[in-house]
Amino acid sequence: MKKKYLIPGIIIGLSMIAWFVFGGESSETVELTTTPKKGEFVVDVTTTGELRAKQSVEIKGPQGVREIRLFNMKIQRLIPEGTIVKEGDFVAELDRSEITGRLQDAMLELQQAQSQVTQVSLDSTLTLSQARDNLINLDYALEERQIAVDQSKYESPAVQRQAEIDLDKARRQLAQEKKNYITKVKQAEAQMSEVEADLQEEQNEVNKIRSLLQQFTVKAPAQGMVIYKRNYDGSKVTEGSDISAWNPTVAELPDFSVMESITYVNEVDVQKIAKDQNVEIGLDAIPDKNLYGTVTSVANIGEQRPNSDSKVYEVIIEIAETDSVLRPAMTTSNRVIVNRVPDAMYIPLETIHVQDSTSYVFKRDGLSPVMQEVELGLMNENEVIVHRGLSMDDVIYLSVPQDTVGIERLYLEEEITSN
Repeated sequence: MKKKYLIPGIIIGLSMIAWFVFGGESSETVELTTTPKKGEFVVDVTTTGELRAKQSVEIKGPQGVREIRLFNMKIQRLIPEGTIVKEGDFVAELDRSEITGRLQDAMLELQQAQSQVTQVSLDSTLTLSQARDNLINLDYALEERQIAVDQSKYESPAVQRQAEIDLDKARRQLAQEKKNYITKVKQAEAQMSEVEADLQEEQNEVNKIRSLLQQFTVKAPAQGMVIYKRNYDGSKVTEGSDISAWNPTVAELPDFSVMESITYVNEVDVQKIAKDQNVEIGLDAIPDKNLYGTVTSVANIGEQRPNSDSKVYEVIIEIAETDSVLRPAMTTSNRVIVNRVPDAMYIPLETIHVQDSTSYVFKRDGLSPVMQEVELGLMNENEVIVHRGLSMDDVIYLSVPQDTVGIERLYLEEEITSN
């Protein structure tokens, strides 16, 4: 029963103490102020990125499947990402059902082509055999006509003339059939060449599909750590994913000697980013690890990334150091150093107010505030450099003072004139 009322009693007691200390009915508000700071001023752009190897060996699935009208291949089995493999080790298995169907179709076409070759060969053999028999018969007929001519010398001139005409006809028919036979041989050879070419084409298609079928077992082309490819939407290749015939890359074997951080900068900040700028890099996985790098590439064209409302630009940062702890896909925090001013006076951005394109601050002059025009310089996410209008001893308001009716305004020109 005592524990039931102990905690509410403590809360009520603390509330009463706070009321007595700070005043239960006080309507005064605390006005927050600050003073200018002096020192190194850094303009930077902070982004989140992801590590990848600058160079890597791609592990690809079958190349050339477009030639057999196969455009997507589904992954059935994968080894775990991060596995260390040797050259020739198993990496992935692709679904063979569709290409097996293509192979069966190609085998059927091959059988039909083989049947066509056999049919044309038989037809040619029969045709040429008949042509050769016809030539033999014509040769005999010519011999018979010659005998008739020889015997007609005892006959009348008309019979002799007729025998000579028949001999000439037999001679010309034999000559014509010999020419026809040569033509038939060439026709048979042409038909055989055509069907044999079709047969060879179908055989090549079968051989090609069989070769591609072997590539559906994906193996490592070299030694290294397997890192799976990222899709356009940022997701990684997994079992059940499709790989395209135009880019059949399944994974890569990164070279850890040179690493990069890939980051995306919004269209406002990308104007500040330039090649060769220095970058301070941190690792989310190892907070006490500090790395350095250089901007090596800034995209000229923006893109719409998933889960992003605005266009972003790809920025590539090359890591200067080589470190064994660096691994692809590690999250990085990148601080791109846009500009440095070694000795500058600067104030918080919330102290700056703009009226009619003029920048000013509220500063304390004795016991009352005044509006002071200021000339500003470089700006970062939190602060801005002040070139003129303030001194290190000035006290400035972080918000608009309560009573600004009839407040005095001090302009730079008046301040310069009075000096």
